[in-house]
Amino acid sequence: MSSIPTLRDGGVAIRSIRLRDARALERELAVNRGWLRKWEATNPLGPVGYDARASIRSLLAGSRTGGGVPFAIEVDGEFGGQLNVSSIAYGSLSSASIGYWVAERFAGRGVTPAAVALATDHCFFTLGLHRMEICIRPENEPSLRVVEKLGFRYEGLRRRYIHINGDWRDHFCFGLTVEEVPQGVLRRWRDGKVPASVGVVPEADRRAAASPLRLG
Repeated sequence: MSSIPTLRDGGVAIRSIRLRDARALERELAVNRGWLRKWEATNPLGPVGYDARASIRSLLAGSRTGGGVPFAIEVDGEFGGQLNVSSIAYGSLSSASIGYWVAERFAGRGVTPAAVALATDHCFFTLGLHRMEICIRPENEPSLRVVEKLGFRYEGLRRRYIHINGDWRDHFCFGLTVEEVPQGVLRRWRDGKVPASVGVVPEADRRAAASPLRLG
């Protein structure tokens, strides 16, 4: 894996997360606890302690083996969140997934779509990946607006897909391939050329996600 660059769009930047970010990371997670908790991945075997430095070390170890790209999100030079490219696969699959969070005070300012667009363009045009995926809980309307703004295609409902906030949660899945954005995700968005409705979730899938999955 090559070194992780710093990528910018106006006042928004994504750069490699560093061990010295641990204090800022802990502070932001504490301040934004109520904002983030309902979207946090959890361990189905029970609660585990969180160590910011250990988490960063794990992310950086994954980047050295080529399995991920861990970014910090900065807004006007201030630590504002994280964006992780994970599950990187090369060869015949050539794909990866993106997950992210941003501090509540930066929400609604275009920070997240800019960060996601920068990271996706890096994966397509620097790492040579073919497909990027983002999976979002049906209740997470701000994130759903992000993929709609950027033109990620809606691909389907995944039932009880990821353990979030103490239970297995449904997710909507969105994908994008490099052939769809020859000019880049960021440029297409900034130029107002994102196709209408590609990221809109069909009402039937919204209704399905609102209904508990029958088990047994």
